Amino acid sequence: GAMSANESGREEVTPDDIAAVTAQLGRPPRAVRSIAYRCPCGLPAVVRTAPRLEDGTPFPTLYYLTCARLSSRIGRLEAAGRMREMTERLRSDPELAQAYRRAHEEYLAERDAIEPLGTDVTAGGMPGRVKCLHALAAHALARGPGVNPFGDEALAEVGDWWTAGPCVRLPDREP
Repeated sequence: GAMSANESGREEVTPDDIAAVTAQLGRPPRAVRSIAYRCPCGLPAVVRTAPRLEDGTPFPTLYYLTCARLSSRIGRLEAAGRMREMTERLRSDPELAQAYRRAHEEYLAERDAIEPLGTDVTAGGMPGRVKCLHALAAHALARGPGVNPFGDEALAEVGDWWTAGPCVRLPDREP
């Protein structure tokens, strides 16, 4: 697929980025390596994390959705039972199942390139079921359309979440 500007994972994380993510999550983020996707409003929406926390604990979720508004909208899809419907479709649609397995394998390869954890558990229930749409949407935003089919579907269904402006406001900094 097309490479995004920070595909390499080298976009520097600024103190303002950390402040924004802290406000979005309601707690300081852990093990952030880079911003994997920036919302059209300019704030981080997905962070790329290290495969281990600072204390060495494995942290297999490579992409973490931080945008509070998008998280809330995806939470509504989950509450509506969308994961169950998606998991059912995996059983009946071999092409979809294959695309989802590819997403899982790509996620695993990308994480293992940073640091192998010795586990093939990735995120969101991949590849056998749909467990967390937040993780799948984060993967879809970080990697672009056409990589994670269920992440793409969830994002299409929630629509343009950013049009109301930033999900959090940061206090103005003194120059």
